[in-house]
Amino acid sequence: MVDAVSGLGASSPALANSQTGLADNFEMFLTLLTEQMKNQDPLNPLDSTQFVNQLVDFSSVEQQIAQNQNLENLLLLQSAAAQSASVSYIGRVATALTPQAMLTEGEASWEYTLPSEATTSSIIIRDAQDRIVSRSDGETTAGSHDFTWDGLGEGGNTLEDGVYSLEVIAQNADGDNIAVNIQAAARVTGVDLSGSEVVVEMGGIRVPLSSVMSIKDANA
Repeated sequence: MVDAVSGLGASSPALANSQTGLADNFEMFLTLLTEQMKNQDPLNPLDSTQFVNQLVDFSSVEQQIAQNQNLENLLLLQSAAAQSASVSYIGRVATALTPQAMLTEGEASWEYTLPSEATTSSIIIRDAQDRIVSRSDGETTAGSHDFTWDGLGEGGNTLEDGVYSLEVIAQNADGDNIAVNIQAAARVTGVDLSGSEVVVEMGGIRVPLSSVMSIKDANA
């Protein structure tokens, strides 16, 4: 957050180059204008309308550059606010759009949403190496559905705790695939501020801040 705020008022390299180039061009324009006015034919003076129009154009470009700088400062402020708010998520329970969930003590939970009625629906669970470890039938009615996995593999063996991914394959009456939204909830254990976007850490799961749908107190 400190880095984002300290950057306010400092233009990006591209914006700074635009400002420098505009200043140089404007100075050259005034120099040429002065020289032309000095050497113009008194009986056939230069058309001042063109010079006025060019001055207006220069002014418009200058205003656009200033607006871009203000926009950059606003984005920096928004980023700083997001970073500051995200730190307060630690210790609370976040619900995020992600197919990943933690299997802990033989239980992992997800919620998936079917936007429309399906004729077939299958649930596939994969491990961290993307290997299929479990298959089952899913719900076919439109709406949100909870799914809790007991951590048992296809052979009935108990799998180790860790990160697993849920995939829901649903099709409508025409045989077309239905897009399914999947979300999971877990306690926030950390926040990564090192990248261009804040990353929320939920145990072994990492999701961008934009994927977080809600935050609740752990005791709620």
